[in-house]
Amino acid sequence: MAVVVENLEKLERKMTLSLPLGVIQSEVTMRLKKLARTVKMDGFRPGKVPMNVVAQRYGYSVHYEVMNDKVGEAFFSAASDAQLRVAGQPKINEKEGAPEGELTFEAVFEVFPEVQIGDLTAAEVEKVTTDVSEAAIDKTIEILRKQRRTFAQRPHDFAAQDGDRVTADFEGKIDGETFSGGKADDFQFILGDGQMLKEFEDATRGMKTGESKTFPLLFPADYHGKDVAGKSADFMLTIKKIEAAHLPDVDAALAKSLAIEDATVEGLRSDIKRNLEREVKSRLLARNKTAVMDALLSKSLLDLPKVSVQTEIGRLLEGARADLKQRGIKDAEKMSLPEDIFRAQAERRVRLGLVVAELVRANSLQAKPEQIKLHVEELSASYEKPLDVMRWYYSDNARLAEVESIVLENNVTDFVLAQAKVSEKTISFDDLMAQN
Repeated sequence: MAVVVENLEKLERKMTLSLPLGVIQSEVTMRLKKLARTVKMDGFRPGKVPMNVVAQRYGYSVHYEVMNDKVGEAFFSAASDAQLRVAGQPKINEKEGAPEGELTFEAVFEVFPEVQIGDLTAAEVEKVTTDVSEAAIDKTIEILRKQRRTFAQRPHDFAAQDGDRVTADFEGKIDGETFSGGKADDFQFILGDGQMLKEFEDATRGMKTGESKTFPLLFPADYHGKDVAGKSADFMLTIKKIEAAHLPDVDAALAKSLAIEDATVEGLRSDIKRNLEREVKSRLLARNKTAVMDALLSKSLLDLPKVSVQTEIGRLLEGARADLKQRGIKDAEKMSLPEDIFRAQAERRVRLGLVVAELVRANSLQAKPEQIKLHVEELSASYEKPLDVMRWYYSDNARLAEVESIVLENNVTDFVLAQAKVSEKTISFDDLMAQN
């Protein structure tokens, strides 16, 4: 088999390969004979259909299959011999003007790039740290108390204040016309919680049960409702009920209601601290990992295979459509989304994947079985029955592969941090938790 490989631009290559026609014809004949033994056709007993009839009915499709198989095998065999790392699937077309007795094909494809990783000791990484303070524990307890608050109706002459649950009717109009979502009856909200726009809360504050008022409201330019964003509306508001909130005391009863094993205030605080430390560790790892990957990319040089980027864009598109469908968007799977909004993310993912793979290969950073086991144990530790969770991970290769991927990324992160110029920065608990 004759093979010629040409370099086109950057990562693109063209391979010309020739196959003896006899190889194709021999394989077609063999497959047709095999088919003739089992094929069923009207007027013939099974296995007794004449070869010329089988060839007439199935010859084209069998020939097409053989061509695909043989050309594909020849291509990948030739690519392997030439030590070409093929990215994606080649585009193969038959070439006219082949010598007698031969079939000639041209395959255009991309190869994976050579990845050059520079001096990591010159890379700069900002590593953040955070402490779980007593104030953070107090704040979490307040959130838990609010989640368990009860409400009691206030007297009719009591003015609404922050923390009260208000039941109201309202109707908003723009240019005298009620707009979609601008009217509601018996609508409940907690005053001061930011559920409503500031002008709405300001108008409600101080009103009493049975009172009504009108007030203007300017929707922000970035308001999620595009039809009303940046527009001014007039609202009519009627208060129907005001209820005072009661938060449970911080005591053993609260700890018990939260299923804390040590149902004391001290036990509650210890349990919250452990959970917050686990969450902080996870968030710090994610943020520091991103900083490490940014530093790694800044020291790496490579071309991107277009086919890999396009494949990643396809994955992101499907993920976006699945997310829209989950949110209840009708016909989300058919929605046309512009590819360019995913291109930068796709290029980063492909670039990072290639760079990480090269760093792992060059420095033997693969995830070891004992590392995977330790990570599964850490993931399982926060559950009531850790052994059951561990068995759940080890019962599915896909789940275990996800853990292996995380451990590998952690290995890369630790390797880069050990090489790079690292500056540590302490940020507040609130700042860390506010980040996505």
